[in-house]
Amino acid sequence: MNIILFGAPGVGKGTQAKILADAFSILHISTGDVLREAIKNQTPLGIQAKALMDKGMLVPDNIMIGLIRDLLGSECCTKGFILDGFPRTAAQAEALDRIFAELHIAAPEVVNIDVDEKEIISRLSQRYVCRRCGTIFNGEVDHLTLNDPCPRCSGTLYQRDDDRPETVQHRLEVYRTSTAPVKAHYEAKGLLRTVDGSGNVSQISGRVLDALKKA
Repeated sequence: MNIILFGAPGVGKGTQAKILADAFSILHISTGDVLREAIKNQTPLGIQAKALMDKGMLVPDNIMIGLIRDLLGSECCTKGFILDGFPRTAAQAEALDRIFAELHIAAPEVVNIDVDEKEIISRLSQRYVCRRCGTIFNGEVDHLTLNDPCPRCSGTLYQRDDDRPETVQHRLEVYRTSTAPVKAHYEAKGLLRTVDGSGNVSQISGRVLDALKKA
C-alpha cells in the first residue's frame, strides 16, 4: 500500500504515519529524515543539500525530488510506503506523478487529515519539547507547563519558536496558499480522502484506517 498523508501543521501526520507504518509493515518516509540521512551518508544529493544549507539556503525542489525518487526506487519501498510532508506544492505533486510512472509504482491513497484551525493553534501553542531527549508533549494532555521537568528524563522543556500562536497563524496561511492546488490535484484524480482529525490518537487512526479500507 502506498499512502500520502496530507494536512496542516499540527494535525498529527507524524503520529498517524507511525501507526500506519506499523499496521501495514511499510516504510514511513519523512522528508526531514530523508534529507538528514542523505547528508549523513554523504550521497551526491546529500552533499549538494548540505552545501546549500550551510549557506543558509533552502533545499530546492530538484534535490528533494531526487532524494525521494532514489528512496522510492530502493528495495525498502517494495512493500509500500507512507509519504509524510511531501508533496507540499503542485509542482512537487506533478513531479511525484512522473516518478510513480517511471518506477511503475501504483497510484497512492491520499489521506487528508482535517482539523479546525482554532484547534490547531491550541494544540501547537501547548506543544513542548524536551531539550535532552527530544520527546514532544502536549501541555493540556500531559498536564505539564514549561516550568515542569521532562517526565521521561527530567530534562528542560521548551517551546519551539514556530509553535507560538502568531507563528502558527502564519504557517497556516502559507499552508492554505501552497497546498490548495495539491489537494485539487489529487481530488481531480479521485485519490483524496478527507478524515476528521479531531479527538484522540486512536479515534483519528480508526478513521484513517476506515478511509483506507473503503479505498
